[in-house]
Amino acid sequence: MAVKLSKSLKDNQRASGVASTVGEYERRFELDQRDGSPKDDYTTVNNLYYDLVTDFFEFGWGRSFHFAPRAPGESFKASLARHERNLAQRLGLKPGMVVADFGCGVGGPLIEIARSTGAKIVGVNSNGYQLERARRLVDEAGLAHLAEFLHGDFLNVDAPDESFDAAYSIEATCCAPDKVSIYREVFRLLKPGACFGAYEYCMTDRFDAQDPLQRRIMHDMQLGGGLPVIDDVGTVDRALRSVGFEVLETRDLAQQTGPSIPWYEPLVGSGISLAAFRSSRIGRWVTHNSVRALEALRIAPKGTTRVAATLNLCATAMVEAGRLGIFTPMYLIHARKPG
Repeated sequence: MAVKLSKSLKDNQRASGVASTVGEYERRFELDQRDGSPKDDYTTVNNLYYDLVTDFFEFGWGRSFHFAPRAPGESFKASLARHERNLAQRLGLKPGMVVADFGCGVGGPLIEIARSTGAKIVGVNSNGYQLERARRLVDEAGLAHLAEFLHGDFLNVDAPDESFDAAYSIEATCCAPDKVSIYREVFRLLKPGACFGAYEYCMTDRFDAQDPLQRRIMHDMQLGGGLPVIDDVGTVDRALRSVGFEVLETRDLAQQTGPSIPWYEPLVGSGISLAAFRSSRIGRWVTHNSVRALEALRIAPKGTTRVAATLNLCATAMVEAGRLGIFTPMYLIHARKPG
């Protein structure tokens, strides 16, 4: 498995700079945390992070970089696709609509939503490498007629006011330095009466900022997840209303009723599939140590092991946060721009 990952990294033209890139990312992240305020260069930090981790994410998780609630007997991959379709259905996406995907990653959700709804999806992303992958995957899926991409800062999208019939974001607006700025830009781009849907990262009401353990868990999620801030649910609700949205619904989908599998379970590991093994604690340990060996042999680029360690730090923290109930990656937003 790790040989396949190392080949992907070695074939990537950015691979020769992995060690310097991870060092620069860690330096900038810690500087931002010490200053305690969002930085104008947040896109630089985001791009450093996603240049480092995109290949790891695709290898260990797949092409949809997010979590999902899962029913007993449902596969991990099926749960991700269902989670994506549920958001599209909530927004009423259909053929003829033009829809913005804020933070589209390598296009996994975009492909699923375009295929299932027939709507044209415009992926917005600041990371050039991810957009290269997204364009290639869209072409391979035969969906180029339903996809378009905008390369740039999603706080300043190069599109006129009222360009879109709907907009969504799946665990991506958490990369913005603050919620008011990103929600204001979404609001600007929507037509009157159009809706915005998102799955947002949030600290829940159980989070205690005075607890050293919980503060350490949040810090590890931020460092390992490339996150400038993780807001609480109240901050998200207030930000939506402050820019003019009518909030139709917000709720934590991690709080499932009836039989369900926790969102963080793939990071713990169960099942016998290769995908489940790769994302699990044991699978990450195997990958990490295999990459360490490959780096020592100069098969994998220098610095690759540090990237794997950073992602493992985040995964461990997310499991702790999920078990404590202090964090959710699926705070549902459904809001409408008054028309």
